[in-house]
Amino acid sequence: MRVVRLARPGDLPALLALAALAGPGMTSFKPDRAALEARLTRVAATVEGQAPTAEQGYLFVMEDVETGEIAGVCGLEAAVGLEQPFYTYRKDTIVHASRELNVWSRMLTLSLSNDLTGYSELCSLLLDPKWRGHGNGALLSKARFLFMAQFPERFGPHVCAELRGFFDDDGQSPFWQSLGQHFFKIDFDQADYLTSIGKKSFVAELMPKYPIYVDFLSPQAQAAIGVTHRDTLPARRLLEQEGMRSGAHVDIFDSGPVLEARVADLRAARDSRYLSVNIVTTDDGAPSVAPNAEPYLVACLGLDGFRATLVTGRPERRAFALSPLAAKALGVKQGDRVQVLPLKPPRAEAI
Repeated sequence: MRVVRLARPGDLPALLALAALAGPGMTSFKPDRAALEARLTRVAATVEGQAPTAEQGYLFVMEDVETGEIAGVCGLEAAVGLEQPFYTYRKDTIVHASRELNVWSRMLTLSLSNDLTGYSELCSLLLDPKWRGHGNGALLSKARFLFMAQFPERFGPHVCAELRGFFDDDGQSPFWQSLGQHFFKIDFDQADYLTSIGKKSFVAELMPKYPIYVDFLSPQAQAAIGVTHRDTLPARRLLEQEGMRSGAHVDIFDSGPVLEARVADLRAARDSRYLSVNIVTTDDGAPSVAPNAEPYLVACLGLDGFRATLVTGRPERRAFALSPLAAKALGVKQGDRVQVLPLKPPRAEAI
């Protein structure tokens, strides 16, 4: 059984090992010991109420309760762009017209933007490939939505998620090659790394101040705008199941899509139920499984002790049945209150 919980300082070695698995475009989770140590310190300060809004953030790990192995990581930022600029390209349309020639054209442009300043952000999602399947990716991603639903006062009214953009078979970003490299004069990985450690001033200093006409980019770059990296498509579907949608913004480096939503409109905010724990076993001591049981996300209530897991069950009026193992994993006992949410909305695509 796996649980998602807040990361602790003792998780640092496992986090470094996970970060080493991240490919290009994973801006917010790099194998940098000092940066990860600072992030864990920031998480602790956030939970303790000692961090200003601009620095508040959460990092979660998915842990196997039997072995203690860390299988994945995911993050939440309370408000982006308040301390360091949060840049995106906004997709706009400009119409050029000549009445004399009776000619007009509609042109797609990209404008450097700070429109998402103050948004909360879903970030740093990474699952060790050997743990894929069995609902692990869904648990890792969606546990954050349960957390936001429990503590909406800790987040902004809107949330966003930057997704990795398209890279070709050679590991190159057509968008970066057609646009970014001409202004930065450094390679993609270096620019990506500088932003990951908070050095973002070069973006405003070097990027064009005026709208960029998409037609001036290479055909490959044009086709890549707003396209999700193939390895990130499952993560995108999970986010869309929870109410996230692609908007007008894309990443400034690889043009990956930025999904957005109002926090109050997220499925976890609308459909979570808070029920009493009923710990049950069969006569032979095995966990009891309710008829017509379905996969449910279940989380204990609490900030520092937040834990979420995936179980098969079914609500029973005002209670939810848990096996002794699941109750132990969540740190709850008979009669405690838990948050429950079906793993998938009705008619959702299987992940």
